[in-house]
Amino acid sequence: MLDTDFFRRWMAATAASVDREAERLTALDSPIGDADHGSNLQRGFTAVVATLDKESPDTPGAVLMTAGRQLISTVGGASGPLYGTLLRRTGKALGDAAEVSEEQFTDALRTGVDAVMALGGAAPGDKTMIDALVPAVDALEFSFARAKTAAESGAEATTPLQARKGRASYLGERSIGHQDPGATSASLLIAALVEAAGE
Repeated sequence: MLDTDFFRRWMAATAASVDREAERLTALDSPIGDADHGSNLQRGFTAVVATLDKESPDTPGAVLMTAGRQLISTVGGASGPLYGTLLRRTGKALGDAAEVSEEQFTDALRTGVDAVMALGGAAPGDKTMIDALVPAVDALEFSFARAKTAAESGAEATTPLQARKGRASYLGERSIGHQDPGATSASLLIAALVEAAGE
């Protein structure tokens, strides 16, 4: 079972990973975006960890809803609303339980991913964070490690795609040949599950 501490560790591990990878995320964003993806998420997840320390939410759902709310209020551009929606809707789907099973978490995260697709209008193949999240959720029913591998493969597979959503879509064919920064940061979020679980 996954308890509140697991979800706090997940957010802390994500923040540390984003911190380490911020320059790479921004470098990926430079040719096809605003060159601020890394710095925006770094600021957002730093604020998430600080808020969780201060507010100490006491259920898995409350941890994710608090984190999502913080991202929406802290992160500029599209990233804040998209990641905020992902975590808030996942947290809401988990309800008030003190512990959740991996199966319940998988179902809740799928609800969160569906909400992101509805908000952004993106589908797999559009060269967005969805390209990492959808295969990750599909693999999550097997293990966190399989989800991590699926997310990383999904992010890498965005390189030859032409962007059909978001800022990068304005570039048309010039977006081809660049790995999507949103899919890359989404793969960091999923990879942090492995760390949080101590696998």
